[in-house]
Amino acid sequence: MPVFQIHHITQYKYDRPVKESVSQVRIFPLQHAQQHVRQFELLITTNPQVATFTDYYGNTVGDFTVLQPHQTLAIDTRMTVETVEQKGYAPEDNITIADLRNTIALDIALLRLADPERIQEQDAIDDILQSITNPVQHVRHMAWACSEYIFRHFKYEKGITSVETTIDEILQHKSGVCQDFAHVLLQMLRSLGIPARYVSGYICPNKSGMRGEGATHAWVEFYTPGDGWVGIDPTNNVWVNGYHVVLATGRDFNDCSPVKGTFKGIARQSLSVFVSVGYEDGHVFEEVNEVKLETVSSDEVEPWQNDWMQAQQQQQ
Repeated sequence: MPVFQIHHITQYKYDRPVKESVSQVRIFPLQHAQQHVRQFELLITTNPQVATFTDYYGNTVGDFTVLQPHQTLAIDTRMTVETVEQKGYAPEDNITIADLRNTIALDIALLRLADPERIQEQDAIDDILQSITNPVQHVRHMAWACSEYIFRHFKYEKGITSVETTIDEILQHKSGVCQDFAHVLLQMLRSLGIPARYVSGYICPNKSGMRGEGATHAWVEFYTPGDGWVGIDPTNNVWVNGYHVVLATGRDFNDCSPVKGTFKGIARQSLSVFVSVGYEDGHVFEEVNEVKLETVSSDEVEPWQNDWMQAQQQQQ
C-alpha cells in the first residue's frame, strides 16, 4: 500500500502589520477505509488555539484567530498517509440513470448533490451531453464520457483563472486548472441527474508527471448504488486510485477551501503555497505556487471597510 509524506505550507505576507486574522482551515486528511492517517501535525504562526469540529459533509474543520499585529501568517502541515491502491474502475456495471433516480428518489442529501447550478451556459452543457451520452447508457459510461470530454477539449493552463472564476467563464475560454475542470464535471454529471461532489486533496503520482502534483488538487466523486462514491479525476482523465489523498468533500470548492478567512488592517498581501510529497523510494517532489492577488493599499477607507478577505489558494 502506498505511503506518502506530505508537507504543505500556506504563507501570507503583508507589507505592513495587520491584526485579528480569523481563519478557517480544511487541511486535515480524512480517515476512511481507503486512507489511513499515520501522523498529522499542524503548526501556525504564534501557535493559536485551534477549535475543530465536523461539518455537514463529514470534514474536520479548524478555526483559529491571531489577535496580535503580524506581517506573516504561516499555516504548516505535515502528514504521513497510507492509501489503498484501488483496482480502478471499468465502466461495465448495469446501473442506468433510471435505476439511479429510483434509488435516490427519497434521499434528500443525494438529491441536493444531483441538482446542477443555475448558469447562463446551460444550453452548451446540454448540447455536449447530448453528443456524448444517451439515456440508456450505464452511469459509469456517462461519467467517463464526461471526464474524457473535458480532458480532450479543455486546456490545462495555470494562471488564467482564480477561485472566483465561474463555470460560464470556464466554458467560454475552455482552459483552466483542476478546480475549474472539477466544477465543469460536477455541472455535467448533475445535469444528467447523477449525484456528484467536489473533492479536495493531493495527487501523489511519483514520477509519472500527472497534472496537479505540487499543490492541492481537486477531482470529483459520483454516486452509484452498490459502489457508493466513485472517484474520477478529469484533469488527468483517470479513475481515482491510491495516488489520491483526500482532505475534504463538499458541493463545490467553497465547501472544501483549504484556507479562508479575514483580517483587519490596510495592507498589500501576498500568498505563497509550498507542497512537497515524499515517496517510499526516497523521491521527493517539491513545488511553490505564487498566487495572484487583488491588493489593498489605500489609507483612505471608512472604518467599516477595515475587514479584508484573506486570499484563497486555487487548487491546481
